[in-house]
Amino acid sequence: MIKSELIEAVAARNPHLYRQDAEKIVETILESIVEALERGERVEIRGFGAFQVRYRPSRAGRDPSNGNAVFVEEKWVPLFRPGKAISDRLNEPRRD
Repeated sequence: MIKSELIEAVAARNPHLYRQDAEKIVETILESIVEALERGERVEIRGFGAFQVRYRPSRAGRDPSNGNAVFVEEKWVPLFRPGKAISDRLNEPRRD
């Protein structure tokens, strides 16, 4: 699902909202999550999962095309851990 599909889903489930209002809602939620991650905070949405950032130190890596050693700079990476409800739903036996 892409962001525009998420906006359409929010608008479809809430017919009292205009599409542009649904777009503002989705944008506000996503921007709030990003801002919290920028501050180094953990974002937990109960029943869905948790977002956090994790530090990865610099290291020596390998270029897969030729095997030469390359330097990989330090960075902060986002991490998502699904909640139990999502994990349980994804691992239910399918009834095809």
